[in-house]
Amino acid sequence: MASRVLAIVCAAQRPRVLAIVCAAQRPRVLAIVCAAQLLAGLLLAPGSAGAAVFEPREFATPAHAARYQSMIAELRCLVCQNQNIAESNAPLAQDLRREVYQMIEDGRSDHDIHGFMVQRYGDFVLYRPPLNAVTLALWGGPAVLALVGFVFLLRVLARRRREAGGAAAPLSAQENARLAALIGAQEHERRG
Repeated sequence: MASRVLAIVCAAQRPRVLAIVCAAQRPRVLAIVCAAQLLAGLLLAPGSAGAAVFEPREFATPAHAARYQSMIAELRCLVCQNQNIAESNAPLAQDLRREVYQMIEDGRSDHDIHGFMVQRYGDFVLYRPPLNAVTLALWGGPAVLALVGFVFLLRVLARRRREAGGAAAPLSAQENARLAALIGAQEHERRG
């Protein structure tokens, strides 16, 4: 038993060295060590990415609980910016979750909650901001940049084609004679 525990600790600290040694000795040991490495990585990881924060809340109805989960998944954490408030541990995300919970329990609609959050924090708080004059660049920007890049690529390729077409000068009489001699020598070697 002590040797297995030692193997797990060694696998977590020096996986490549241990894996090479075990692979040379027994393939079954390699499979056990790889499984131990995976288990140790999962157990010793500081946190799993994308995991929702657990905050016990009591709702009046299951529909309120479902609305709450949906709402906190749609609102962006303004501190983290790449997480929704369901996944973030930031103090602001905790406050926003508490605010959403309170608004749902007070009977406010999803539209009212979205409106409150947008009024307070702007369209950036929404993962899917609406299409309006302010967010037009956000929605159209990637398409415009792709179009500009495509046009630039076409112009570069056309310029290269023009330069390559004009760069080839005709062969001189001496070069033509040398080319004919080389081709003739190759054909003579093939037949010969």
